[in-house]
Amino acid sequence: MPASRPLLFISDLHLSESIPKTVAAFERFIAVTASDAGAVYILGDLFEYWIGDDMLGTPFAQHVAATLRSLSSRGIALYLMQGNRDFLLGERFARAAGGTLLPDPFVLDAFERRIVLAHGDALCTADIGYQRFRRVSHSAAGRCFFLSWPLKWRLALAARMRDRSQTTWTPERMAIADVTPDAVAKLFASSGATTMIHGHTHLPATHRMHIDRVPIERWVIPDWDLDHGAPRGGYLRLDAHGLAQRPLD
Repeated sequence: MPASRPLLFISDLHLSESIPKTVAAFERFIAVTASDAGAVYILGDLFEYWIGDDMLGTPFAQHVAATLRSLSSRGIALYLMQGNRDFLLGERFARAAGGTLLPDPFVLDAFERRIVLAHGDALCTADIGYQRFRRVSHSAAGRCFFLSWPLKWRLALAARMRDRSQTTWTPERMAIADVTPDAVAKLFASSGATTMIHGHTHLPATHRMHIDRVPIERWVIPDWDLDHGAPRGGYLRLDAHGLAQRPLD
């Protein structure tokens, strides 16, 4: 891709058939906003849940994949990262969408910056129970175990987990579900990056600080929801002028 074309970063769209306004915003983003981009990076939780690439048999999943595939037909690269809701997103979906699946974390060198990309859930180390689940669910054995279940069982489990997550957000729970400074510092150190981009927390912000006197930036991508209450959404754009948060068109 031409080095001069901007890179766009989105995360936490949580797409499903039940949020048509958010789906429409996603379609417009791909068709219009991304038209001048060199690449689009989706850093996890594209879907409300994704419990295996056999979900590609559903019309909604096929529609999302076809929408994303339109990027490659226009010479725009697509990169996908798994999130906590779609940790079973696999190579089959990536091929159908015309994209490339990235590991989490992933180091990107662009526009004279070294940037570490992540979904963000691995940085929430105070949430011990979730980190245990994450270690199991992201292991080869864990994935094999989940995918061995019939699709209808996995769909039922995903629905129960979604309902539980929507009813347990107490202030105490929110406090441990954010990233921890120690985890952030370790990722900066291991990656050699001076910029971090992630989602997951639904707390969009730009955090500027110093680690060992080196200035660093941590950008949290806005989550999307145009169907409930005040509309939310946005993306990050990186080009020769720098990194900036932009609202949805």
